Amino acid sequence: MSKKIGFISLGCPKNQVDGERMLARLAADGYEICDDIDGADAVIVNTCAFIEDAKKEAIESILDMVSMKEDGMIGKVIVTGCLAERYKQEILKEMPEVDAVCGLGANGDIASIVSGLLSDNAAAEFFPPKTALPETGERLLTTPAHYAYLKIAEGCSNGCSYCVIPRIRGPFRSRPKEDVLAEAKTLASRGVRELVIVAQDTARYGEDLYGELSLASLLRELAKTDGIEWIRLLYCYPERITDELLDVIATEPKVLHYLDIPFQHADPQILRQMGRPGSGAEYLALLEKIRACIPDVTIRTSLIAGFPGETEEQFNALSEFVKAARFDRMGCFPYSREEGTLAYNLPDQLDEQTKLDRAQIINEQQGIITEMASADKIGTDQAVIVEDYDGYTDSYTGRSAADAPEIDRVVRFTTKKDLENGEIVTVYIFDESDGDLMGVIK
Repeated sequence: MSKKIGFISLGCPKNQVDGERMLARLAADGYEICDDIDGADAVIVNTCAFIEDAKKEAIESILDMVSMKEDGMIGKVIVTGCLAERYKQEILKEMPEVDAVCGLGANGDIASIVSGLLSDNAAAEFFPPKTALPETGERLLTTPAHYAYLKIAEGCSNGCSYCVIPRIRGPFRSRPKEDVLAEAKTLASRGVRELVIVAQDTARYGEDLYGELSLASLLRELAKTDGIEWIRLLYCYPERITDELLDVIATEPKVLHYLDIPFQHADPQILRQMGRPGSGAEYLALLEKIRACIPDVTIRTSLIAGFPGETEEQFNALSEFVKAARFDRMGCFPYSREEGTLAYNLPDQLDEQTKLDRAQIINEQQGIITEMASADKIGTDQAVIVEDYDGYTDSYTGRSAADAPEIDRVVRFTTKKDLENGEIVTVYIFDESDGDLMGVIK
């Protein structure tokens, strides 16, 4: 009888892709991947450690598995991912019940690691170089069958003062174009219709390999993949959004008019302290340029409120920037003070409540803008990818081209037709509710 493996993946889509590669290796080695972890011979917790909340979630998940192990409900507990890479000694010391702690470079050896643990009760740690992290190979998709994340690069070299990613994942390194295109073709052959392109700094793709920014040319090649209908971009830093990239988005039918641009702040001094170039004025000029080139573009951003030393005046500048920018989608997060970053030791750290309050103010402010943007779509036709059917209400749920999976809004609609998940249909929008769109297929 095959051994059963439970798998819990936390954090961002990039970590999710890593997890899918581990699952494929385990399945190829004969392990049964089980949805219900109760009774699993081993449970892998693939962790995130980007900010404090992510660390807390990861630790809680590990402790939950340890408790289930002590109750005899599961066998071995294995910790992988960013928390393992960043805090291996702490995990080994504070959680002796954990059977193995594996750094990112050990992901490719996960099947042999599990095999060794199941035949030997000794706890173990595995920390080859983080650059050994597999960037190619089969994946056992954990997304719905019609979309998948396609990671085109690993690591980051931006050196933002608040961020631990370079320390955890190493420098930015693009995948060869041939590898990316081959993976896209494989995903399409398995029924994937939407590719969500991810990296820590997606727009930087190719700079290290080819000596120039190459995302635009990669997108043109990806668009030739038979079966792929939508290509969506996440994590494009503003300083690398080129005219060529905007032209591809504007003219290539498969590339969605959607850009995720992490601006982080608007005050020039705060941005400099963050290690980020630019200013609110420069960012507004970029937004104007993008919208002139792609009038129906959807722009998502992420912002940080409460960075060390942020004055009321600088926070107000951020607030005014959000009002002027009129983002379609946005998330503002309170600054998280992370050990090992340059910002950790900056003077004038703000108290937690002030940071939370400021982030909430920005999010509430943006909420009004987002609902107004949704209301503007009433009376229009929208392309929607079908995601789910609700038999109770006899209606479908999907996402428009303006909505990334898991983070944006949805479209709820009715039709007399029988639809399959992954179909792309045209929906007439007649109302909105809390930002979600309501519609019907004509």
